Amino acid sequence: MGFATEFNSVCKFKSEQELYELLEYGRGKMVKSGFRVFPTGQKVIAYTPNNEAIAIVRILASIAEINFQGEEITEVEMELVRKLTEEEARVQTALAFEMFFGERE
Repeated sequence: MGFATEFNSVCKFKSEQELYELLEYGRGKMVKSGFRVFPTGQKVIAYTPNNEAIAIVRILASIAEINFQGEEITEVEMELVRKLTEEEARVQTALAFEMFFGERE
């Protein structure tokens, strides 16, 4: 048991539904497995499940807990600051692959 620290600039969605809710309503939540620490109050780049930069979000809350199934999870609540322009998304995606995600296939 322990906390894994997320990259300061990365908020990667695993669920298309969670990403859709954020983009559609301006606020959203995502659930990650394991205990993780997200930079509450900071703005970060949000990435799609395909590792593409899509928006700037502000982390509102990061709650690590053990759910009723006994699994360690972290719920992250956020608000949409703005969607990235096409050029910003292209540059941020390229940088993220170099720094965080590894080479593209």
